[in-house]
Amino acid sequence: MRQAVVRTLFGTLLPGLGLFIGGRRRLGAFVMSLSIGLVVIGAYLGLARRDEVLALAVSPNQLLFATVVVVALGIGWVWIVVASHKLIRPVSPTYTGRLVGSLLVGVLCFGIAVPTTLAAQTVMAQRDLVGSVFQSEGNSKSATRPTVNRKDPWANTPRLNLLLLGADDGAGRTGARTDTVMVASIDTKTGDTSLISLSRNWMRMPFPANSPLHAKYPDGFWDPSRGNVEQPEFYLDAMYDTIPKKYHGVLGATDNEGADVVKLAASAALGLDIDYYMQVNLAGFQQIVDALGGVSVNVNYRVPIGGEYGLGPGANAPKPPSDYIQPGPNQRLDGFHALWFARGRYGLSDPSRQERQRCTIHAIVSSANPATLVTKYQQIAAASQQMLRTDIPQELLPAFIQLAMKVKQAKVTNIDLNKDQNFPTGKNPNYTAIRAIIEKALNPAAPKTGPIATASTPTRKPAGSTKKPTTATTTPGTAQNLNDACAYHPTNGG
Repeated sequence: MRQAVVRTLFGTLLPGLGLFIGGRRRLGAFVMSLSIGLVVIGAYLGLARRDEVLALAVSPNQLLFATVVVVALGIGWVWIVVASHKLIRPVSPTYTGRLVGSLLVGVLCFGIAVPTTLAAQTVMAQRDLVGSVFQSEGNSKSATRPTVNRKDPWANTPRLNLLLLGADDGAGRTGARTDTVMVASIDTKTGDTSLISLSRNWMRMPFPANSPLHAKYPDGFWDPSRGNVEQPEFYLDAMYDTIPKKYHGVLGATDNEGADVVKLAASAALGLDIDYYMQVNLAGFQQIVDALGGVSVNVNYRVPIGGEYGLGPGANAPKPPSDYIQPGPNQRLDGFHALWFARGRYGLSDPSRQERQRCTIHAIVSSANPATLVTKYQQIAAASQQMLRTDIPQELLPAFIQLAMKVKQAKVTNIDLNKDQNFPTGKNPNYTAIRAIIEKALNPAAPKTGPIATASTPTRKPAGSTKKPTTATTTPGTAQNLNDACAYHPTNGG
């Protein structure tokens, strides 16, 4: 019986060996050859044909086929284990021998069924994620999405500019405000990425001259009849909700008119062509951080949890924060605390919050290691379905995944737009100076000739590198490496 147990174990590790030993030599040799061939093909595809594997991972139809194949292989493996044991067990086993053999086969079959089921569920979770978040070009509408060559989408795109929106839409709210607006400018050759934060209270956000919104707001998004006074209803964070309600359909057919509005405005303000957007529901942000098992950040000053400034005594009196995230290096934050680390602003400045938002993104990218993705992918996929919207089409996902792998290993910097000089209050930002800073940071070697890009004619910037300072502080108008910016260097928060 001991010999049968050993043979069954080896027959499980190398499917077909048990059949061969048990006398079914042709069938056993065929199954062993098939098993070895599948392993070799898998290794070859993973090492030499990664593009095809990536394409499979983001194709709903191929993912469904992959699920069927995984289940079929699992069932076939279980059958081979059972059939092999029947052939190699003793002809007249004792009761104890039969019991041991049955238990062994049951454990082996369970050991095969569990990972097979997990693999099938993970593949289906990926299929649901791709199908729900990323629509094909034929099934989605966008007023601002570029047309590119699917086979080589970055051929004429030295820098991919991706708009990152954090919206506070959710239950109990009648509209959405984009409190977080960033642009990630990615070098498509190297993956080097520059993050540019736009302040939520910027006013007079411009529009390109060829946009229908330029005719509606020729002097930018504000009411000139009221003079240069504070107009919160014309802040950048109000555009996403306000303009589509007032001028619905002005941009043409689109699935997310608010995102297209902000894309156009950010394009004109920064002098960049914004290619795509990725919108995150801040309420769902908490779920994805929890699915990742938390993120590690350096907390350099007390960050408030909650708190409202209020408008005066009585019902609108200020409400202090319920708690604080205390300073400390390399703190592991769950989803709730990571959300407030990124959002908290009671008693703090907007630039400090923008810096924490960039550091949160940096922490999430760093936390997405292979072990976490494999073990918690179903939770991550489920959370992502609830919190993400984008105009990135399914057809470009393989290229985006390859670019994301470059970004993971590349340099990430922040471009300082010099708040003190260019938008001290946000009322009337110096967009010309901001565009000049961005042009210099993304292309420092460019000759200083020709006019600076204007708000009416945003231009795509050629690929370039960014400078890396060696300290946690940076000179306004320069690029700062996020590893430095997000390091532990306690301050009062500013």
